[in-house]
Amino acid sequence: MPHRRIHETELLSRIARALAESLELKRTLAGVLEALEVHMALQMGTINLLDPDSETIKIAVAHNIDSELQKQIEYREGEGITGIVYQTGEPMIVPDIAKDKRFLAKTGERKPSEGKKMAFICVPIKVEGKTAGAMSVSKETSSGKSLQNDARILNVIATMVGQAVKINDLYTKEKRGWQEENLKLRQQLRNRFKIHNMIGSSNAMQQVFGLVEQVAQSNATVMIRGESGTGKDLIAHAIHYSSLRADKPFIKINCTALPESLLESELFGHEKGAFTGASDKKIGRFERAHGGTIFLDEIGDFSLNLQVKLLRAIQFKEFERVGGSETIKTNVRIVVATNRNLEEDIKNGIFREDLYYRINVFPIFLPPLRERKDDIMLLADYFLEKYSKENSKNITRLSTPAINMLTSYHWPGNIRELENCIERAVLLCNEEVIRSEHLPPSLQFEEAAHKTPGRTLPEMVENLEREMIVDALKKNKGQQRKAAEQLGLTERMMGYKIKKYNIYPKQIV
Repeated sequence: MPHRRIHETELLSRIARALAESLELKRTLAGVLEALEVHMALQMGTINLLDPDSETIKIAVAHNIDSELQKQIEYREGEGITGIVYQTGEPMIVPDIAKDKRFLAKTGERKPSEGKKMAFICVPIKVEGKTAGAMSVSKETSSGKSLQNDARILNVIATMVGQAVKINDLYTKEKRGWQEENLKLRQQLRNRFKIHNMIGSSNAMQQVFGLVEQVAQSNATVMIRGESGTGKDLIAHAIHYSSLRADKPFIKINCTALPESLLESELFGHEKGAFTGASDKKIGRFERAHGGTIFLDEIGDFSLNLQVKLLRAIQFKEFERVGGSETIKTNVRIVVATNRNLEEDIKNGIFREDLYYRINVFPIFLPPLRERKDDIMLLADYFLEKYSKENSKNITRLSTPAINMLTSYHWPGNIRELENCIERAVLLCNEEVIRSEHLPPSLQFEEAAHKTPGRTLPEMVENLEREMIVDALKKNKGQQRKAAEQLGLTERMMGYKIKKYNIYPKQIV
């Protein structure tokens, strides 16, 4: 008896390890049968699970059964010993399969050795009390004395297998959820960065969009040039998500955000112990971007030392990790951006000429916002809607004076400055209209600089009064009486002020 208990403990311990080693169900179940072969001396063994599509019981894994035959075998509920066990949820012991007509021998003939019988034990696999399949073994026996104990052990193992099946179902559902969410997010990114969804009706931007469409499907290296805040990052995304690499990674690195010592490690990775603090091996951005696109923002800030290593990575598509000797090959599409005058940097000896010609294959220049005045209000309306929604405000439009201020400003910070300006205005505004006083002081000073002399209090009051009258007329479709009621004025006072400020109600829409 002690020897049997030690034998059972070893068996259950090995099966527990098999169940814990992998989340891949078939690999796990194959480990269970391997353990049974060693500790129970089985001739054949199967773990069968319900196929919900066909509503039949099929072999998930098997021992000592031809793989092609495994694919063909299936049991209906109540068919054969396996089908009966699935139907009843109770274990069955067949001491001699040659004498039991219920045994269908679908897995092939099994002939015992001289003087022995071939026994068959089948136990149900249950998940949360519901039968999900059956586990069976065939083994030689000279008597039926040990079969009851074997069935008891198999029942324990089947319970463990049931837990593995349950965990696998949960993992599969969660994994499928991750995959679906990943696909959904990728599709959202594709839609967000579609070139047709980008804002810009000016001729300059239409030319940019045309260049993006031309180059996106190729593998050509692209250099995006323009002042800070012009949207180089968005164009890089648009190139990737309009390319054949759209389902692969898009990896961005800002070259100005890291010192040279860390930048090399970020780009190419490092081996464990390569430098102080390198406690583990690190995969660099070039490796992570394999098959996709790497976007090197502000490439003009690279040191000359790193420019040499970058040139090799771009030209030969290979590199070594910091502290390593293994040459790593990578297949990435290169997109770079800069706001610097690289031609001047070459003359000054701070940018390599050979690297310049390697990255300047297909240049795209983004014009500053001051050169695309037609796009200012398109962008302003987009940001107004975005930040009104984010801040749960019902702001529907900008007033005429506010529009005049936006369109006359020179926007040194380009689109980024405009976005910040509208976000601030939304936060300050507690009505349905963004007015001039909601805009930043920089825009106020810009307008004041064009007036002579500086704005006085009466001038500011008159400006606000005119703005409110125009807004009221717009809201009431030019009807003076309704606009006067809204502002708390008499029709006579309204008429006087309309005349004073040279407002033409019929032209207001």
